Amino acid sequence: MRGFPGRELSLDPSRSRFERMYANLLGAPANGLRIRLRRVLPVTRGSYQAILDAGCGAGVFSFELAKQHPEARVTGVELEPDLVERANEVARRAGLTNCHFEQGDVTKLDFENAFDLVVSVDNFEHVEDDIAAMRTLLRALRPGGRLVAHVPGYERRWILLRRRVNFDVPGHVRPGYRADQLVAKLQEAGFEVTGHQYTYGPVETFTNNISYLITGADQRRKMAYAAIFPLLLGLSWFGQFSRPRWGAGVLAVAQRPADALTVTETTGAEHPVA
Repeated sequence: MRGFPGRELSLDPSRSRFERMYANLLGAPANGLRIRLRRVLPVTRGSYQAILDAGCGAGVFSFELAKQHPEARVTGVELEPDLVERANEVARRAGLTNCHFEQGDVTKLDFENAFDLVVSVDNFEHVEDDIAAMRTLLRALRPGGRLVAHVPGYERRWILLRRRVNFDVPGHVRPGYRADQLVAKLQEAGFEVTGHQYTYGPVETFTNNISYLITGADQRRKMAYAAIFPLLLGLSWFGQFSRPRWGAGVLAVAQRPADALTVTETTGAEHPVA
């Protein structure tokens, strides 16, 4: 579907008529999600045969990847069965024949040497053993394959330029990562990190803070948020051009070494070795 990212949510029959109309007009009505889309999708440019969206939620990133890479097979994996069923129905209604969804735990995926690109957006902060989850994604990649990972930053700006620890969001086991922490964990998991940067510069963080004050990161006060969302969306759009020295998000690009193998020890754990 053409239009704003996430417009496919207007085809979700489980949403109210107002929600479907709103998504059809403005796309996915979540300011933080739209910020991440603008930051992450440009880094996924390239040619791929198979793409994994690990921890895909409602599937918005998967839909966008399927549209931007029509030659690729896009697989979204999500733990919640209801979200998987709804995402598959939306993909069918949208005519995205190269996109499908499966139920699964990103820490226990059965894929091996299956994908050229793996995208993980704001997942690792939900996982106690995040390095084990990273190793699962390493195994899912073909040698030389690419990982694009985004996570919340450990700190964010709050009230002008003052720093504070990132939001305590339901489901998070840690507030976020500093850039060097994410890089070190990816390397420990066996990845070669080829680049990283902070996201959520001052403008993006300002609009995201307002979103949090209204919704509490738990979809509260939907009508109030719907009223202010167009303004937040417009303001945050300008933030994509900033390159913050630190911010409320971290984006890393890594690859599975071309000569890497995976060895299964008697415990069943997978460990990358050169």
